[in-house]
Formats: sequence, structure tokens, C-alpha cells
Amino acid sequence: MNTLQRVVRWGDAHHPVWLSVVRMALGLFLMSVGVLFVMNRDALNTMIAESPALVTAAFFIAHYIVFVHIVGGLFIAMGLETRFAALLNIPILLGALLFVHSRTGLFQVYPVLSLSALVLVLLIVFAITGSGRISVDEFMRRHPEKKRKHTYIDF
Repeated sequence: MNTLQRVVRWGDAHHPVWLSVVRMALGLFLMSVGVLFVMNRDALNTMIAESPALVTAAFFIAHYIVFVHIVGGLFIAMGLETRFAALLNIPILLGALLFVHSRTGLFQVYPVLSLSALVLVLLIVFAITGSGRISVDEFMRRHPEKKRKHTYIDF
């Protein structure tokens, strides 16, 4: 058994129910931050105007942040592929910690440095521990889809 499998097993075995409530709140928070980022388009335009070399990169970075926060937050809240969604969000939070005091205010969606650090720590926790018992992943694990017999009509 490799290290990743051991981490997954340990995380599945050591996941209290109250942590699922924290996971749901984190997912809803990330979704709301994604929406706030969409609503804060002026800061993105300011950053692009100041640095024309970043036009293409800023476009993809902004869309990555919005997509991962909204869809990843939904997945984290539901407990669907939580580890993967948390891993996709971690680089965004690292960027928020680095650029939280930028002049453009683009990353000011996380208004406080400590809030960004807390969200980053929670994402790391859920990347390790996974979804928990109250999740779509657990439901799918307990109720695997039964193989169905397909009938085909030949003409």
C-alpha cells in the first residue's frame, strides 16, 4: 500500500461528523467568494490595464478562480470528490495569501489575511480527511449502482 492510499484510509477512518458541517460551510463560503469575484470585475480590468503582458494569463487565472471556487465549493459542500476539489482550491488560496495586499484589490475578496490562512488550512484538512460520512461520496460508496441487463431488439 502506497502513502497516498494510507492517507486516504486514515482520513476516512478519522473523520468526525461535526467536521462534515465545517466542510459544508467551507463549500458554501467558497461558492459565495466565487460569486463575489465575478461581481468584482473592475479590479480585474484595472490589473489587466496596468500589465498588458498579463492579458491572456489574467483571463485564464480569473476564469480558473471563478470556476474552481463555484464548482469546487459546490462539490466540497455536497461531499463529492472533496479531496480533488480541495486540491484545486489550494493554489488559489496560496495566491490569495501572496497577493492579499495588492494595489489593484483583485484578491481582496478575502478581506483578511487570517481568513485566507484559515480557509487554506481547512482545504488542506479536507484534502487529507476527505468527505466524511455525511456526503455524496459516502452515499455512492454504500449504494453502488447495480449492473443492469440491457435488452436489445434486433430487426
